[in-house]
Amino acid sequence: MHNKTIAEISRDLAAGVYTSVDITRELLARIEQHDAQYNSFITVTAEQALAQAAAADARRAAGQASAWTGVPIAHKDIFCTNGVLTTCGSKMLSNFVAPYDATIVDHFNQAGAVSLGKLNMDEFAMGSSNESSYYGPVANPWDRSRVPGGSSGGSAAAVAARLVPGATASDTGGSIRQPAAFCGLTGLKPTYGRVSRWGMIAYASSLDQAGVITRTAEDAAMMLNVMAGLDAKDSTCMDHPVPDYTATLNDSLAGLTIGLPKEYFSRDLSPAMAEKVRTAIAHYEQLGATVKDISLPNTHLAIPAYYIIAPAECSANLSRMDGVRFGYRCDDPKDINDLFKRSRGEGFGNEVKRRIMIGTYALSAGFYDAYYNKAQQVRRLIKNDFVEAFKEVDVIMGPTTPTPAFPQGSNSDDPVAMYLEDIFTIALNLAGLPGMSIPCGHINQLPVGLQLIGNYFDEARLLNCAHQFQQVTDWHQHTPHDLA
Repeated sequence: MHNKTIAEISRDLAAGVYTSVDITRELLARIEQHDAQYNSFITVTAEQALAQAAAADARRAAGQASAWTGVPIAHKDIFCTNGVLTTCGSKMLSNFVAPYDATIVDHFNQAGAVSLGKLNMDEFAMGSSNESSYYGPVANPWDRSRVPGGSSGGSAAAVAARLVPGATASDTGGSIRQPAAFCGLTGLKPTYGRVSRWGMIAYASSLDQAGVITRTAEDAAMMLNVMAGLDAKDSTCMDHPVPDYTATLNDSLAGLTIGLPKEYFSRDLSPAMAEKVRTAIAHYEQLGATVKDISLPNTHLAIPAYYIIAPAECSANLSRMDGVRFGYRCDDPKDINDLFKRSRGEGFGNEVKRRIMIGTYALSAGFYDAYYNKAQQVRRLIKNDFVEAFKEVDVIMGPTTPTPAFPQGSNSDDPVAMYLEDIFTIALNLAGLPGMSIPCGHINQLPVGLQLIGNYFDEARLLNCAHQFQQVTDWHQHTPHDLA
């Protein structure tokens, strides 16, 4: 049962092949048996999961089931879950039990899904490798000496290891798409404002977006059906019609125009990766799409702009973590200043401290115009590049990452090298566009991803493109060689 996708589980439950309790017990047993080698979970909610599964089976027996009734998933530990530890991978929140559910958690609960627990992540979503978690690094199931990507590395590792069929995740600069690429999975970052951020602990409020990591585009469509929509509690959530994302998965791609940005095929991309991407594009041409070379001239400015804007926003968002209202508190503080300094100094990890300091500097009176304001102007230039490109093409494609998953520890002492791992993903967050990563091959037995970029609120087209690709390829069906 653990090799089933979300769609297959939904159909099997409807057909009575097995019960929700059956599959929940099997997955909980797999987590207990295998997760020590991956460290993908921070908290396993076994008792709650079995209670939800039993309730789901009762609803099904009473003829009250939906497509999601009894389907197991897990949540990234950035989403508040009522009565469950919600840590954001940080010592600062290692004792925080959320008193409410995030909107997307509530939506899955209302749909009848079963939550198996909370998944590991880079501390406060700051990282590209899932090595900055207070709860230890997460290992890539394809090669446990390598990183799974970050910050949603726990979500990716759990799905790749077949511990859970799908997981929620979040993406601030590539934190869904990069782990999906590194772990051979499908990752979807929706348009900014498509999915509520209420109850998702903020890193950079103008960039953060909730999304999903699954094995297939069909599964991602099913999850987005539950998550998308207006939320009155979130002022950044957009009132835009929500289609049935599964309804157009099988539409023809004849007439589709794909844009290939020349900037994505620069020296930053390994030749082997470029070959995999071009081979994937050839499949789309066989499916009826046409390809057009385009330019996104301000792509090279995405990383410097992002690493001013995101740290600036994080320095503001994390100012509430002071050891007084909530969060870790140091022992025996001498006075209020000592309480603040030591609680934050002991509660935050090095990467979080680095970004807080960068952001505070960029927002300071003498440097606001030179750094933060200039970065926001560059952000508009990057957005305009995409707006112009989508006048000519329907979808933009390219690599998700410059290389496959890198070895653990290889970039730990070089923050700039770590930041450059997001070179192809960050621009989408600055522009607020939807993006996906889907498996498109292997390099040295490690999976690599193809990135699909859509126009605003065009997730249905992205999912259709991804699904059609997965009908003519089998990269999404490959399993890490060491999994039982």
